[in-house]
Amino acid sequence: MNRVARDQPAPSVLPGLTASFETIAPSLALAALAFVPMIGEALYSARNERRLRQQGAVEPADDVFAAMRLIYPSCFAAMIVEHWVRQPQADAVTVAGAMVFGAAKALKYWAIVSLGPRWSFRVLVPPRSDLVTTGPYRFMRHPNYLGVLGELAGMALLAQAPLSGVAALLVFAALLRARIRVEERALG
Repeated sequence: MNRVARDQPAPSVLPGLTASFETIAPSLALAALAFVPMIGEALYSARNERRLRQQGAVEPADDVFAAMRLIYPSCFAAMIVEHWVRQPQADAVTVAGAMVFGAAKALKYWAIVSLGPRWSFRVLVPPRSDLVTTGPYRFMRHPNYLGVLGELAGMALLAQAPLSGVAALLVFAALLRARIRVEERALG
């Protein structure tokens, strides 16, 4: 039986990295921070989507949702992997990232609460529905999307992932521009 002594480092996964709990725990915490709320949001969205379709809402054929549903979680995964590879120490950037991420989540959830059962991941507008102008929608047209970009920026700072963070923001901002065009047309 081949045993590893307890005082020896864990086997290397990548040159210079070990797979010990101490090295992976911060990245796992970031994964939980990103993906646990995302799962709850997906469940809430699915429930609302069923209701909206029952009310006669139809999804525009040219929506970019298919791309968004893959790219959004992939952006977070890439930043978490970059964090794990880089193994940065927590510092003021980490604190700033946590604050940006928290503020972005608050804005996003304010938008979700304001839309209520009309909020979903998909563009689904029931016939004869009024435009929501309460909550953050009093101040801006697409607060949910600003919140999403804030989540990405906050995670990039929190994870200290400059490469994947910048790439995630650029790619997802381009997708959101296309999404906003689709949504504006559906809202009339």
